[in-house]
Amino acid sequence: MAKGNAFSLVALGLFVLLAANPISVESSIGVCYGMIGDNLPSPSDVVRFCQSKGIRAMRIYFPDQNAFNALKGTGINLAMDVPNDVLPSLANDASAAARWVQNNVLAHDGVSFKYIVVGNELFGDAANNILPAMSKIWDALCSAGRCNQIQVSTAVSFSVVKNSYPPSKGEFGESFMFPIVNFLKNTGNPLMVSIYPYFSYVQNQAQIPLDYALFTSPGPVFTDGQYQYQNLFDAMVDSVYSALEKAEGISALEKAGGIPAVEKDGDSSVTVVPVESGWATSGEVGATLANAQTYNQNLINHVRNGTPKRPGNLETYIFAMFNENKKEGDEVERHFGLFNPDLSPVYPLNFN
Repeated sequence: MAKGNAFSLVALGLFVLLAANPISVESSIGVCYGMIGDNLPSPSDVVRFCQSKGIRAMRIYFPDQNAFNALKGTGINLAMDVPNDVLPSLANDASAAARWVQNNVLAHDGVSFKYIVVGNELFGDAANNILPAMSKIWDALCSAGRCNQIQVSTAVSFSVVKNSYPPSKGEFGESFMFPIVNFLKNTGNPLMVSIYPYFSYVQNQAQIPLDYALFTSPGPVFTDGQYQYQNLFDAMVDSVYSALEKAEGISALEKAGGIPAVEKDGDSSVTVVPVESGWATSGEVGATLANAQTYNQNLINHVRNGTPKRPGNLETYIFAMFNENKKEGDEVERHFGLFNPDLSPVYPLNFN
């Protein structure tokens, strides 16, 4: 997880505290299962627990044999990361990428791999390894006849988007994003993005009302063209879609030899998957049990409806299953967990 760039908005709003509404988890929602802790339950216990809660999608951040064994035959869809430190070797060697796919995907029959996530929130020189590693992993999956079943993407921080307010102004501010978008478009794969209204709120409390960040605003906060926005999550996701539209337009411009392509609103062929979203319970301003419960329950309730720009089911992954007590970084990074190590809830969330 990385702190996303601030989302600027000047708006008035009344704080409304909404009780979380019980719903059942649908395919819209997955959970991020991090394992950087010395007090966490076994993967087999975690997987059985997810089954009992009706959670049918999971993200793990590296290949793990115990997790594979636990997931086998469960039908839980798995998004699995290729760790950042592995990317350089795969980016430069197709045979190494093929071996990685064989050892960590193809060798595990019965595990429902859905996504291979090539790198997590990389910037700078390290980001140059993303595209060649993605391409080689995709080729290895296709050679094995699996690229019609398993998708390949990368997880990027929201901070790759600049000019994110209003959402229609969204564009990518990092040059490495443009060839990645072209690859995703050509292969039919999604872009995975960490979407954290929490961090945007923390960095811009004077401009972002808390109710707008928590999905509790009593009405639309602003209008952008034909779309009205009542929560920050939707605005952030739609700014990514706007950035994708512009990036695809640039690609079309290049292919046409400099003849401008006609951009149409909402015509991005690359879909967005919020691969991390959540709210902290401690360690920073706004990080309370009440706010975390409100945000995550409302997120669960909301994503089945999509965003103003892209209505319909929006697959989203909540960060995270547990508070990981060995995770490095700011204190707040260790306080996003939904469940305690004994699998009791940190706060009530209705999953069924």
